[in-house]
Amino acid sequence: MSTKQYSSHGDGSFTPSQFAALGNNVIFEKGVLVFHPENITIAENVYIGHNTILKAYYKNTLQIGRNTWIGQDCFFHAAGNIVIGETVGIGPKVSILTSQHRPQQKTEIVLFSSLEFKEVVLEDGCDIGVNTTILPGVVIGKGAIVAAGAVVNKSIPPYEIWGGVPAKKIGER
Repeated sequence: MSTKQYSSHGDGSFTPSQFAALGNNVIFEKGVLVFHPENITIAENVYIGHNTILKAYYKNTLQIGRNTWIGQDCFFHAAGNIVIGETVGIGPKVSILTSQHRPQQKTEIVLFSSLEFKEVVLEDGCDIGVNTTILPGVVIGKGAIVAAGAVVNKSIPPYEIWGGVPAKKIGER
């Protein structure tokens, strides 16, 4: 019988020199954890709130555009790529997920099933409300607004306002 060896991803500590690119005036508040900073690019004038986790992956990337604000307690898992445009607002406790388990058979154990990876894109000027969850493969269009507490499982066109579980169009701007 073989046993699979597991290892830690590290403690999340980082130094600026470890990033693929790091712009000027990037603020990391206390408690921010970063995994695989070598696959993270952060442009200038970015704020990252307390206790946020930026979890890049051994492949693919996490890109954050200039003038973006990220609230506290966010969780970004970039296994399938995350691209955040310029001047994006992301409220506290937002989760962005880019992978999910896909069991092939009914009896397959979900935890050990294969992973499916899909990129998430937040286009320029969009705003994501507090405690929103964005699922793999979603594109949030330019200038769109996502209401607090939404679960976004499909892409949102530019300048629309969406909310709810699952998120649906509730207006335009």
